[in-house]
Amino acid sequence: MEHYSQAVPMQGGQTQTGGNTGPLIIVTILFFMWGLLTSLNDVLIPHLKAVYTLTYVQAMLVQFCFFGAYFIVSLPAGMLIKKIGYQNGAVAGLTIAAAGCALFYPAATSGYTLFLIAFFVLAGGITILQVAANPYVTVLGDPQTASSRLTLTQAFNSLGTTVAPALGGMLILAGGVMSSADLAKLTTEQLSAYHATQAASVQGPYLVLAAALLALAVLFALARLPKIVDAEQADGESAGWSAVLQHRHLVLGALAIFLYVGGEVSIGSFLINFMGDPKVAGLSAADAAPFVSYYWGGAMVGRFIGFAAMRYVSPGKALAFNSAAVIVLVLTAIFSGGHVAMWAMLAVGLFNSIMFPTIFSMALNKLGPLTGQGSGVLCMAIVGGALVPFAQGLLADTISLQMSFLVPAVCYTFILYFGLKYAGMYSEK
Repeated sequence: MEHYSQAVPMQGGQTQTGGNTGPLIIVTILFFMWGLLTSLNDVLIPHLKAVYTLTYVQAMLVQFCFFGAYFIVSLPAGMLIKKIGYQNGAVAGLTIAAAGCALFYPAATSGYTLFLIAFFVLAGGITILQVAANPYVTVLGDPQTASSRLTLTQAFNSLGTTVAPALGGMLILAGGVMSSADLAKLTTEQLSAYHATQAASVQGPYLVLAAALLALAVLFALARLPKIVDAEQADGESAGWSAVLQHRHLVLGALAIFLYVGGEVSIGSFLINFMGDPKVAGLSAADAAPFVSYYWGGAMVGRFIGFAAMRYVSPGKALAFNSAAVIVLVLTAIFSGGHVAMWAMLAVGLFNSIMFPTIFSMALNKLGPLTGQGSGVLCMAIVGGALVPFAQGLLADTISLQMSFLVPAVCYTFILYFGLKYAGMYSEK
């Protein structure tokens, strides 16, 4: 999963010249953990769908609660961190995320609603954590090498998203789920026992994750970290949201972020069910889960390719090329079958790689003192991850799962337009 967070201008007063290795390792582990936690949703959605016999729209409530937290918690998180400080904010975020993971234990015996509450609490903790921990990467060392440190932590975030589906497949999906025909033969008592057993398969893994997050909270609380101070508000930044929204490229960029996150999350959420379709690969959920790692792993590889290629190609052209490639791949997956459809959909991850940071930077171009507020607008647009999967779920329930991928295809069409419209944005240097 993308490392969804905003980059607001910061100033960090470093209290130490050496000894940054330990704190940097802790921060890097944080990036890995929230990548892993976010990507695990792609395994849990088909599992919970099968266990509770949900429609696709009902199953997408997982992403609605998870990404809805980004929208609801982002602004309060900023206020909290301003009050208690960045280090305490990171500890609070880790503790809340651990509480969210711990809630999965009672959820297994209580039903789907408590699972949804657990997802919201977990994502709320991750949101606070991102707002708090992000600036530490830039201040833990020489400012001249900050970008290389960001690349390193970003790579570990991608590593988390790549590892999670395979790990979740082994730990959560290994037991398999019964078909609807077999479920119909069970008595009420047998059905209740089956649901309890299946739901309980998430208890162990999420208790381990809760313990790991609490251990990280302790490490972060004890670490000697530089004090970070918010940059003084620049002249004109108090001009208000109306001044920000007058910048057309920011407004279009926010829509592009909304649709990109929505499209990416939608595809990831439906991948296991898509590969389980007899017309595609007919894989069981446990067999399909490791392949989701190729989707997220492709994004990790694509970042390094994009980093090299974008030294020579303008961001707008790179964005347009990648979104066009995604549209072709998604349409191939929709209108073909078998392994061609499966691998076409998995290959989308490779071209997703550069999209989020590229759209983000293009949308903030030349905003000057309004950059901070512009970042806030873009961060709130991440709510696309909560809403777009709903639209695809509705189409999957009414038409077919394969045709429902037209929803993300339409999302990437707008991103293609945005890339082409601002292809020459950085040409004047």
